[in-house]
Amino acid sequence: MSPNVKGALFALLAFGIFSTHDVVVKVLGGIYSPIQIVFFSVLLSFPLAMVMLMRDASPGTLVPVHPWWLALRTVATVVTGVSAFYAFSVLPLAQTYAILFASPLLITVLAIPVLGETVRLRRWLAVLVGLAGVLVVLRPGDTDLSLGHLAALAAAVGGSLASIVVRKIGGDERPVVMLLYPMMVTFIVMACALPFVYKPMPIEHLGLLAIIATFAWVASRLVISAYQAGEAAIIAPMQYSQIIWATIFGYLFFDENIDQATAIGAGIIIASGLYIVLRESRSGNSENTPVLRTRSRSETGTTPRVSLFMRAAGNTPPRPDDHKDDRAT
Repeated sequence: MSPNVKGALFALLAFGIFSTHDVVVKVLGGIYSPIQIVFFSVLLSFPLAMVMLMRDASPGTLVPVHPWWLALRTVATVVTGVSAFYAFSVLPLAQTYAILFASPLLITVLAIPVLGETVRLRRWLAVLVGLAGVLVVLRPGDTDLSLGHLAALAAAVGGSLASIVVRKIGGDERPVVMLLYPMMVTFIVMACALPFVYKPMPIEHLGLLAIIATFAWVASRLVISAYQAGEAAIIAPMQYSQIIWATIFGYLFFDENIDQATAIGAGIIIASGLYIVLRESRSGNSENTPVLRTRSRSETGTTPRVSLFMRAAGNTPPRPDDHKDDRAT
């Protein structure tokens, strides 16, 4: 078995587990506020953060080098966590994924002012086509845009912003700093809001929250293994397999059928994202490769980013351009 095939299989398994994770989120979201789910999800993710902290051998303190950029990432992470979990709770799974898949398009645009990336005509066209796909999914004028749609869009924007900030400051900040501050602020903000929305949880629902944390851990480890085995240009597109799982799980567990507009729009968005990944993977087409180096699925703001864990463990191999821009996410 070739390394790329091995890596692709690891990635497919990882994103299948992530999709199962989102099914559990949707089940709990039908009962509890996203604030409560995010609170416990972050709480149960702290052991993973502690493992990352112990494995980070880089010298330094927990004082951020770029406090304002880190503050921006923290705000984006808090918004993303609540928005993504709410969207999963109220929208069909396939529709939520289709909107979240707009993240590579948004990262491409944000890379211009934040990273100084030069985006040429072909990638601009891919971004515009992908955004047209988002409009196909949302169907403004034909259907009423709900709070769930706005939440999914907010999650896509917030997750993209958080990712691009990691690309901006990743060469200077310790991975644990970029991990712990957003997690701590998310935990504190959710804890402050929790008394207003809290519902007592039976032991089986607490068990489901533990499953969410466990699935996120296992899937993250598999994504790390995938990137260690194969090339990023092969592994990155595997995240789009989640739309297949969303269609299957939505039909089996929630009586959801993917409608024609969502299917067409998702296809357009995925094709645009794949094109951007392929363009970035070709030498000379992108100085920063912002999408290709986002080594994770779409940000949900409640679990450590795979890329930060890889950097803390020393698993990120050097790249030819690292001496110029060591901002890999």
